[in-house]
Amino acid sequence: MTTVIAFIFMFGLLVFIHEFGHLIFAKRAGMLAREFAIGFGPKMFSFTKNETVYTIRLLPIGGYVRVAGDDPEIIDLKPGQHIGLEFNPDGNIQKIIINHKSKHPGARVIEVEHADLDHELVIDGYEPDNEDEKLRFSVDRKAFFVMDEEETQIAPYDRQFASKSVGKRAMQLFAGPMMNFLLAIVIFFIVGLVQGIPTDEALISNVHPGTPAEDAGFQKGDEIVRIEGNVISGWDEFDRIVKDSPGEALDMTVKRNGNTESLTVTPDTIEGQGITFGQIGVGHAFEKSFVGTIQYGFTKTYDTTKLILTNLGMLITGQYSIEMLSGPVGIYDATDQVVQDGFITFLMWTAILSVNLGIVNLVPIPALDGGRLLFVGIEAIRGKPIDPQKEGIVHFVGFALLMLLMIIVTWNDIQRLF
Repeated sequence: MTTVIAFIFMFGLLVFIHEFGHLIFAKRAGMLAREFAIGFGPKMFSFTKNETVYTIRLLPIGGYVRVAGDDPEIIDLKPGQHIGLEFNPDGNIQKIIINHKSKHPGARVIEVEHADLDHELVIDGYEPDNEDEKLRFSVDRKAFFVMDEEETQIAPYDRQFASKSVGKRAMQLFAGPMMNFLLAIVIFFIVGLVQGIPTDEALISNVHPGTPAEDAGFQKGDEIVRIEGNVISGWDEFDRIVKDSPGEALDMTVKRNGNTESLTVTPDTIEGQGITFGQIGVGHAFEKSFVGTIQYGFTKTYDTTKLILTNLGMLITGQYSIEMLSGPVGIYDATDQVVQDGFITFLMWTAILSVNLGIVNLVPIPALDGGRLLFVGIEAIRGKPIDPQKEGIVHFVGFALLMLLMIIVTWNDIQRLF
């Protein structure tokens, strides 16, 4: 149950922060954000506030902010169509009743001759029993379509995504990944405040029992200063050498109580998801520093970003296989192991996943933020947008391929579990 709660909290936080970035910058740009959703699939819970419907959906595989301009549910009024109209006190159309007009006895029924709900905000038409008198009605900027008794607010062109400048659209798309990086910085800052920040030196805080380090005679407070006679610049270099040397005996010089000791240790060989690395079983020492903690938030996010980009590059070039990828099932399984190591480890895991989510969304894959940013960039270079229908097809194909990849990754996760 602890793992379930932790996973729901972590997933909800990461998706919420990401989509919140999209939402805030959409509203700042004057776009109509129709829906803020966590999850996909059937709607489980929803409420409406400030023109936006906030929903929680069944499948925990992401989220989205639906901005006006990509709205397949918006009805296109055609000549000859009979609709019902309800008006506000100013005499402008407040509701456009598409069907079930009998449920709105107060609505005025007309036959549409012409409608412009993007620019002029007018509907021209006739009453069914009086086709000689042409009528023109002004539409309120916040009027609603009513289809199957469900209301959807109209979006004048100046509130649609496509109407905004290239800079505003790019910022709205980039804001989601940006918020994930900011969340990681904040989490690493909190971790630094609670447990301190790692020392620059290769200073040992603890030695795990039953490990090569204990067998070799390492002690708490030891500082590794040389490996194979070469001076060690700090913990990162020490850690890299150990990981690159599984099963190889390493001669190390440690500083202990002002004296130096020579120890020989052979790292264990650790294998996981196609990766083999060495491990001797020691912990890194920490120190308290408020200024250092602020710096730690940024540097740790940067280092995590660099590591993920390196692994992503190795995946693209074929050095890593697709079996290394994990979906919701694999992440849940990893979260289960992380939770057992304590709350700080869980926070670190959340920050790493936040960076990962930000990076993945910036990859120029159709349907993701990076793919949409690519189209905005092409528009900036060309000086005119790409045909929306062609762009829509590209994103649809990209989304379908992503769903296929998700199925494959989830199947691999299940196979690993069993």
